[in-house]
Amino acid sequence: MRVVVLGTAAGGGFPQWNCACPLCSECRAGAADVPARTQDCLAVRAGEGWYLVNASPDIRAQVLAAPVLAPGPGPRDTPLRGALLTDAELDHTMGLLMLREGGGLRVLAPPAVLSALAPVRDTVSGYGAWSWSSTVDLPGLAVTTFAVSDKKPRYAAGVTAPGPWVVAYRITDPATGGALVYAPCLRSWPDGFDEFVDGAAYVLLDGTFYSAAEMTGTGTSTSAQRSMGHVPIDGPDGSLVRIARHPGTRWCYTHLNNTNPVLDRRSPEYAVVRDAGVAVPLDGTVLTL
Repeated sequence: MRVVVLGTAAGGGFPQWNCACPLCSECRAGAADVPARTQDCLAVRAGEGWYLVNASPDIRAQVLAAPVLAPGPGPRDTPLRGALLTDAELDHTMGLLMLREGGGLRVLAPPAVLSALAPVRDTVSGYGAWSWSSTVDLPGLAVTTFAVSDKKPRYAAGVTAPGPWVVAYRITDPATGGALVYAPCLRSWPDGFDEFVDGAAYVLLDGTFYSAAEMTGTGTSTSAQRSMGHVPIDGPDGSLVRIARHPGTRWCYTHLNNTNPVLDRRSPEYAVVRDAGVAVPLDGTVLTL
């Protein structure tokens, strides 16, 4: 199984277009150790094609930057076959509209997510026949889901469909036994999640915020990070202490918010994460399982 990490930033990307915080400013100034990142998204090889895991608003640039996703040999052939969605957030679904020219794509997501995306489904149906299903299956791969949250997107506050609204995916190649877990949004470390990730070769995990008080005093928000649906990296209830329970797994942080000091590879926070054996992959990183 081959996986391309197309994007690694949280909603808004990095630098965020409307943010002049120190990290975004450093990135705009071209600091080599503070590289730009697009919004989080994966591409997974399945059979003769590729499937996205989430469809970010940056999907056009991400596809163009990935040679394996280039069209051909026919003038309108594409290796993209569809997308799996972890949730209905705009930064994970808006890319579907950018893919509207692709005929016959499949979108696989929890029922609540499909309900929230009714307007997107109606829009896309005017361009081509897509299939939308809550039955998750990929050619040649085994896929299981794990419910991690019932947090709805703001725009879907009136949607009454029962959850889960946010899931993690475990994708396994039966031929090699290699497994990848993708969990870019974790409100907490839920019961059973240790068992879900056990034995995985790679886990791409929610790294949105480094600390539980990270955004306090930045001028960006006064909301608590946990209310936004993201467990911090650091602290007694953070993900880093949980990761230590799985020494045989390669861990990577993704969905990094523009306030996260880990974005600066010169920072002590970045050193803490790397010293713990956790990677902070750049956009375009290729994983082979």
